[in-house]
Amino acid sequence: MSSNYRQARYKEDLLIERADSREVEDNPLPKSISRDEAPKIPDLPKHEIVRYFNRLSQMNYGIDTGFYPLGSCTMKYNPKFTEKIGSHPKATEIHPYQPEEMVQGTLEIMYELQELLAELGGMQSVSLQPAAGAQGEITGLMIAHQYHKDNDDERNEVILPDTAHGTNPASVSMMGYDLVEIPSEDGCVDIDALEEAAGEDTAVFMITNPNTLGLFEKDACQISEIIHQNGGLLYYDGANLNAIMGKTDPGAMNFDIMHFNLHKTFSTPHGGGGPGSGPVGVTEELSSYLPIPIVEKDSEGYHLNYDLENSIGRVKGIYGNWLVLLKAYAYIKEKGKDGLEEATERAVLNSNYLRKKLEPHLDLPYRELRKHEFVLSGKKMKDKGLKTTDLAKRLLDYGFHAPTIYFPQLVDEALMIEPTETETKETLDRFAEAVASIMDEDEEVIGDAPHNTSVGRVDETKAVRDSVLSYKMREE
Repeated sequence: MSSNYRQARYKEDLLIERADSREVEDNPLPKSISRDEAPKIPDLPKHEIVRYFNRLSQMNYGIDTGFYPLGSCTMKYNPKFTEKIGSHPKATEIHPYQPEEMVQGTLEIMYELQELLAELGGMQSVSLQPAAGAQGEITGLMIAHQYHKDNDDERNEVILPDTAHGTNPASVSMMGYDLVEIPSEDGCVDIDALEEAAGEDTAVFMITNPNTLGLFEKDACQISEIIHQNGGLLYYDGANLNAIMGKTDPGAMNFDIMHFNLHKTFSTPHGGGGPGSGPVGVTEELSSYLPIPIVEKDSEGYHLNYDLENSIGRVKGIYGNWLVLLKAYAYIKEKGKDGLEEATERAVLNSNYLRKKLEPHLDLPYRELRKHEFVLSGKKMKDKGLKTTDLAKRLLDYGFHAPTIYFPQLVDEALMIEPTETETKETLDRFAEAVASIMDEDEEVIGDAPHNTSVGRVDETKAVRDSVLSYKMREE
């Protein structure tokens, strides 16, 4: 397969090269998009071009450049060994429609990843198909909807706490469910409010645990009892799974459905909007509802099973983001059970260390031990006539990307900070020192920041009201 495939690629490239070398008399392009004259491309020496594009890359900020303390987004360092594995020709040059007997190694990896994720989540079965955490949420809600429908149960409500992960309300809306939001008490689910909200119309209760404040929902088992007594299902948003791996799992908390964020917890690329991966895990009762196909193993090898009795069908064109799955698989195998548990411990340690360093300078609502992330309030900035966004912009001058700001909305002037397990104590100390220094600066310095970046402060109000959405310059 590999030899024939490479020969075909070589012949195709050769034909393209020959076609490019000939002058084509009949222009196949419509006149409306055809050039009347050759493009005016400057004639520059190669080293000038190299310098130009290198300079552009240096103007950007990325996880390989510095600290990314984005809360809830887990912008951890991506190991280079997984990137190397993900770029191997044996991974990149296969086709999703090759016969199963020709891709047994690929199917074996997918099968093992399904099993590993099921164990980590305390679930019975896993589908690797969803291409992002948000798509995993939709998939989970589709499974719940079909399950209730098969039981002649027309439930139309999904309950969310006000600490829900940001995509949860959108997923509920897209599925056509009615959203019922309940308040928090001391940063966690208000049990009395949940008991009052739960009823015969409750299809699903969705929760992230730890929640977006970084607090562990210690009443998770009581929450599950309330929902199950009312005939509903529990959905676990796996956005913050990196705070509990090796210590507990959603299955132990009696969740029925969950999704994993491979592009968060398992260190595959997250920036630039993707590519992501949001596998969905379910209990035994819901296993037949998973999207098809799933990978199974028998005495003859590995194969794709398209015959699940109650399957909701496909949620993605092929079988998931294969290269992301491969990178996550390599990360899990390299870490092992003990390594994943250590990653959890370091994530929680880093979070609480940085929290203590920042407490003297910013307000901390809900003064309890946090897990992998914490939320501070920048309301002290108001004393200077400034806002949290000004602090965030000033951090750029100190060489740090800003934390997530203004989320969750239940915290005034919120800064949501997640150090992740990969950052060193020295990096966390420098970040804390930068925040302390900024809080002592004059309002003019902070209010006009950033001063040292390639692009200065943008007029955000004008950008919203007068957006230029074309790559072409607007004519004055």
